[in-house]
Amino acid sequence: QVQLVESGGGLVQAGGSLRLSCAASGGTFSSFAMGWFRQAPGKEREFVAAIRWIVGTTVYAPSAKGRFTISRDNAKNTAYLQMNMLRSEDTAVYYCAARYQGSYNNANDYPYWGQGTQVTVSS
Repeated sequence: QVQLVESGGGLVQAGGSLRLSCAASGGTFSSFAMGWFRQAPGKEREFVAAIRWIVGTTVYAPSAKGRFTISRDNAKNTAYLQMNMLRSEDTAVYYCAARYQGSYNNANDYPYWGQGTQVTVSS
């Protein structure tokens, strides 16, 4: 059974940076893609970024492109989301998720989810 554990959230001022981590276990990582999603209060969960585990291909939402970077460390089975130039509208609970097939940006295609980590950006 795939398990995902996020860490690295917190409170940061606008313009600051945070790095989120997602430690994965129990899966066949050669077939994985991992994604980051976020959900703000009163809003639907939205796609942020995804990475195909073996080849490292990345995909970003327009809101994340140029500010966020998704990466992975194969040896540690850990994915990261480096977030720079944070804005108040980035405030949300951030989730990492894993899937074997489907669309990168469709949350319904991800069967495995972490518990989420809160990111709060103060203006």
